[in-house]
Amino acid sequence: MPRVGVLCDPDFPEYVAKRLAESVPGRLGEQLGDDREWSLEVVCDPVAAGRSNAQEILQAARDQRQRNGWDYAVCLTDLPLRFEGSPVLADIGVDEGIGVVSLPALGGVQPLRRAQQMVVQVLDEILGATEQSQQRPYTQRRRGLHSTLTELLAPIRRENPDRDEIGIRYRATRKRGRVRLLSGMVRSNSPWRLVLGMSSALAAALATSAFGLSSSTIWQISYQLDVGRQVVAALASIALLVFWLITAHQLWEKPHQAHDRELRVLYNTSTVLTLALGVGCLYVALFAINFVVAYFLVPSSLLASSVQSSAITIGTYATLAWGFTTMGVVAGALGSSLESDQAVRQAAYGYRESQRRAAHQEAAE
Repeated sequence: MPRVGVLCDPDFPEYVAKRLAESVPGRLGEQLGDDREWSLEVVCDPVAAGRSNAQEILQAARDQRQRNGWDYAVCLTDLPLRFEGSPVLADIGVDEGIGVVSLPALGGVQPLRRAQQMVVQVLDEILGATEQSQQRPYTQRRRGLHSTLTELLAPIRRENPDRDEIGIRYRATRKRGRVRLLSGMVRSNSPWRLVLGMSSALAAALATSAFGLSSSTIWQISYQLDVGRQVVAALASIALLVFWLITAHQLWEKPHQAHDRELRVLYNTSTVLTLALGVGCLYVALFAINFVVAYFLVPSSLLASSVQSSAITIGTYATLAWGFTTMGVVAGALGSSLESDQAVRQAAYGYRESQRRAAHQEAAE
């Protein structure tokens, strides 16, 4: 029974690795054209998460393979690997039976399916090299990596760099692959965790919303605002909280932190998108809470008297909740100042990125 070790970074890569360990082994032999039963063993290694390039990660995979007696080893990382400006999906040391897969380069959509395709492709390449070295016929396959849609949106190229221990590389085109890489970086950060990750900001938002619920003046202001102004106010509150988080907790990547300008742009853009999506999730959750509370606690007769309207509908309550929520998110910006930098990094980023930024901050101090 061939044993495949899946070495992974903590957080999102670990989640993907465990899901693959559940779903892949039973079908791996069929997919590889090998009738043997396969075994996938997951090892989450924070040490590997500290590596900064493919060669170092492959070395960690080689060490773990020898230590655990695996036949093959594949590392899943959320490090955005790049070569000559192009995103790298996978580097494979076919002679060593090892490979590394960069999850961000697979994109933010259907990461589990794409990770499975890429891991099977890595093993296929390794087996192919083995078969060829034994002078046996072998047909190399593409496992969904070169579909018509993929070729249109972000083509993937197979290369033989023949440098160091890397025998085969899969990388995307520079421009179109960069968009997919960026979406994968945001997905690795899991932006929705921001909702519960910043307790002080959430407490301030809820407290301010409760104040708005008890103020008839706020009811009247919310009722008088048209939809256009409500939307502008909501977007402005989200932008304010994002800006506050970035500036107050030093989340903006600076030249001394990432000397590669293009990589620095990718990090900063992913930070803005991650925070915007996270705060957006906070806004939606807070709106839902405010709407339910307003609908059950504020009698329609009292609301009608306050806003001087006899036509009280669900839309009226939604308008009120909208106003409370916008106020709450603005207050959340002030509440976020009470959060430690470490808490914000843990809420906004995955394990590797959080550790990287913490190391940069300690070095700066």
